[in-house]
Amino acid sequence: MTAPLLRVLVRPPLAEDVEHWREYGWRAAPDHPAAAVEHEVLCGILEDAGVSVVVSRHDPGNPDAIYVYDPVLVGRSGAVLLRPGKETRRREPAALASVLEDAGVPVAGAIAAPAAVEGGDTVWLDETTLLVGIGYRTNSAAVDALGAAFPGIDVLPFDLPHWNGPGQVMHLMSFLSPLDRDLALVYPRVAPVRLLELLAERGVSVVEVPDAEFETQGCNALALGPRRALALDGNPETRRRLERAGVDVAVYRGDEISRKGDGGPTCLTRPLLRA
Repeated sequence: MTAPLLRVLVRPPLAEDVEHWREYGWRAAPDHPAAAVEHEVLCGILEDAGVSVVVSRHDPGNPDAIYVYDPVLVGRSGAVLLRPGKETRRREPAALASVLEDAGVPVAGAIAAPAAVEGGDTVWLDETTLLVGIGYRTNSAAVDALGAAFPGIDVLPFDLPHWNGPGQVMHLMSFLSPLDRDLALVYPRVAPVRLLELLAERGVSVVEVPDAEFETQGCNALALGPRRALALDGNPETRRRLERAGVDVAVYRGDEISRKGDGGPTCLTRPLLRA
C-alpha cells in the first residue's frame, strides 16, 4: 500500500447523485459544479505525481460511488469484488466489474453473503498480511471469505469501536493509513491495543493524529509512494507532524467531495497498480 502508485481508479461526482444525498447519509447536499472542480483538481494532483488515472462513471444516482476504495480489493491475481455492509452500496461491485476488465485488471473473485466487507476496513500491512476491521460495515464472516479469496494471505481481524453507531462510518482506515513499510499515520485513541502492538512488533513507527483533527479526516492519507502522501487540506498539525517524520505531503481541497460525504483521499481512489 505504500509502494509508488502507478495507476488508480476514480469516479467523478455526477449531477444525478445530488438529489440522493440524504438517503446515503451525507452531511449536506453537495454542490455539483464545485464538487466536479474539486475532483478534477484531485485527478490533476495524481497525474502530476506520475499516476495514470482511470475514470469510471458507474452507478449514477449514488453519491457514495465516488468512494471507489470500498467496493473492490486488489491483490496479486486481480480484483476481488466486495460486498459492502452499507446496503445502498451493494450495486457498486458488479457495476465496476466491466470497468476493471476494460482497464486490464482481471476480476479474480467476489465476496458473497453472509459475508460483508468494505475496502475501507482492509489494509495490506505487507505482501502477505491483510488487516481487517470488524464493525458495522464488515462482519466476522468476512475473515474466512477474504482468506478464501486471497489464498496464502494471513488475514488478521481487529474489532472496531462503536464510535457514533452504525449510521456514521468507522472503518479501519478511519484511524490507520500506511505511509511507508515502517511508518503509519494513526489516531491511537480508538485503535485496538492488539493493532498498535502488531505495528510495534513489525517495526512500524506511528505518527499520531491530534484529537482536534481526527473528525476532519486528519488520519485519511493516500500513500503516493514511500513517505509521499496526499491528504485533505485543513489539518495543519497533522501535516506538520508528517513533515517532521520525513513525509512529503500534498493537499487538495475537499469541502464537497470529502467533508460532506466523510470520504478522504484513500476513499476517493482505488489503487490498481503499484511499483
